[in-house]
Amino acid sequence: MSIDFLYPEYEVVRNPQRCITCRVCERQCANEVHSYDKELNQMLSDESKCVNCHRCVALCPTRALKIVKTDHTFKESSNWPNGTIGEIYRQAGSGGVLLSSMGNPKDYPVYWDKILINASQVTNPSIDPLREPMETKVFLGKRPDLIERDENGNLKNNLAPHLQLKVPIMFGAMSYGSISYNAHESLARAATKLGTFYNTGEGGLHQDFYQYGANTIVQVASGRFGVHKNYLQAGAAIEIKMGQGAKPGIGGHLPGAKIVSDVSRTRMIPEGSDAISPAPHHDIYSIEDLRQLVYSLKEATAYTKPVSVKIAAVHNVAAIASGIARSGADIIVIDGFRGGTGAAPTRIRDNVGIPIELALAAVDQRLRDEGIRDNVSIVASGSIRSSSDIVKAVALGADAVYIGTAALLALGCHLCRSCQLGKCNWGIATQRAELVKRLNPDIGSERLVNLVTAWDHEIKEMMGGMGINSIDALKGNRLMLRGIGLNQKELDILGIMHAGE
Repeated sequence: MSIDFLYPEYEVVRNPQRCITCRVCERQCANEVHSYDKELNQMLSDESKCVNCHRCVALCPTRALKIVKTDHTFKESSNWPNGTIGEIYRQAGSGGVLLSSMGNPKDYPVYWDKILINASQVTNPSIDPLREPMETKVFLGKRPDLIERDENGNLKNNLAPHLQLKVPIMFGAMSYGSISYNAHESLARAATKLGTFYNTGEGGLHQDFYQYGANTIVQVASGRFGVHKNYLQAGAAIEIKMGQGAKPGIGGHLPGAKIVSDVSRTRMIPEGSDAISPAPHHDIYSIEDLRQLVYSLKEATAYTKPVSVKIAAVHNVAAIASGIARSGADIIVIDGFRGGTGAAPTRIRDNVGIPIELALAAVDQRLRDEGIRDNVSIVASGSIRSSSDIVKAVALGADAVYIGTAALLALGCHLCRSCQLGKCNWGIATQRAELVKRLNPDIGSERLVNLVTAWDHEIKEMMGGMGINSIDALKGNRLMLRGIGLNQKELDILGIMHAGE
């Protein structure tokens, strides 16, 4: 009915003088935007289906295409923008919950962009990373309280199980099912080559990827999909997912259309059935319950693997992290509200949680104040976009970071935010075989290696400029940061001074 009509968000602009009707756009678009009219001998566009993925634009041999945001608007209102009106129309017509993917797109402050890095001058000389050693190796896990020696004066190995990273960057949790086989293979191969780790997410581990176990973190979420003894023993570490930055306080949902044969076997659920994770772990309602699961997982792996706990960045995150540090966990992962997702209720994604910068600083300071900072390592997650974000995160207290969206962008993602549809034209967030094959794992893994290698070089350059030659010396060193355009409360939470001080 006409009341439900919404003008397409994007318009396909086709230059008729350049278009040679090669029909590449038609073949490449999984959303069926483009079609060929034989009588007119021209390409047509159904713009209502366009998600602005840029696949057609990128592959058009004559550059005849571009996608533009429509200039059609409702009557202007600061209180009732176009998007809000459109969402009300859709819900009034369907009665359903709105779903969205990727991270929070709202215009909230990005604190990374309001933090500046200090640099050395005369009295504290800088270090040249091209000519002097620069250490970005990271160890994740509990640190010993003291150094012990045997009767001969030799050091005793009293280290708890830990992860060794050649770079302070890991690939975040993205499940097999939410992303494709080829995307997972790209992440696994890149992590192995880089000497770091990738995370399975809550979808289990495909049998083909057990060979990458030494560089794999296996996740245990509330749905327990794909969790069994061999799975737990396959990885280098185990992560308990309590929360996720894109959807704090709720569970997960992978549509049945993505549960194809291999995904079904890996997750151990029927093909075509929706994979719905409960909001809570039904055996965890306190820190004591969490401690029991932590030690159950350690027992199942003979105390040889570190156990991490992933939580969403929420308003009482520092107190929560304090409890987790006492639960026996070796690593705490904090995921901020801009973190990506394959699908989340739009209202949850856009309104629940807090920025990773504030949560990270609050957690690090709380654990230091309580004298338990060395009990755990901290991993920051949720829209880490560049090497400078990583340097700032480490200076605020992180030991390392997870990257997710940035890794997908390196694989070719164009951030069209329609992952939940399963029609990813770049072969990433899809299980359709004809689309999956568009992502070549050889090329994908190479691009990921290039990205992380470039960031590692930049991290060393920034550290050298600060006169610091070890990532460990940067950790929690907030004197190397200054805020700009922040109020005093924000500066206090971040634990940094304003620029000029």
